[in-house]
Amino acid sequence: MSGEKEEILGKTRKVLKRFSRKRENLVPILQQVQDELGYTPREAMIEIANFLEIPEMDVYGVVTFYNQFRLNPPGKHSVRVCLGTACHMKGGYIVLDSWKRRLGIDQGETTPDREFDLDTVACVGCCAMAPVTVVDSEVEGKISPTRVDGILLSYKLEKEKESKGKARGKKKAKGKGKAKSRSNGQVGASAPTC
Repeated sequence: MSGEKEEILGKTRKVLKRFSRKRENLVPILQQVQDELGYTPREAMIEIANFLEIPEMDVYGVVTFYNQFRLNPPGKHSVRVCLGTACHMKGGYIVLDSWKRRLGIDQGETTPDREFDLDTVACVGCCAMAPVTVVDSEVEGKISPTRVDGILLSYKLEKEKESKGKARGKKKAKGKGKAKSRSNGQVGASAPTC
């Protein structure tokens, strides 16, 4: 069993311990499982169905009926494209199509690297800035396909910066370890340069 599957089952079983085996607990169980995992994976739905002794299809039916439940894991960054009246009139669907093409996913999906997830919202409440996209909690107004490229570029650059920072941190830690082992407390040992 994969590590991810073990984690899903472990967290699901932890939630199930808080409930009795009554069918009316289905929605609260699903809500708590989603709070724990960020989404409602297939493995969790099967475990819940077994626990409540109901058909798996009943659990799936509830998950797909209510839009509060996600079937895909959330991305590190959440992209929400507004399709309210003002955004719709100012090109919200063009913006949505641009995000879909650039990320290579459809609405309601997550990129394979789990970096981004994409969805729509009915209204953000920033109609004067239409069309609007919310990335994480940052409202981006007057969005165009070019701005989508710019936003993604900024996240790419930030990720590269983080990667370089982590790599430098490892080099420094390695270097410090070598200096200690080389010096063994002796006077005159040289410290590494970074």
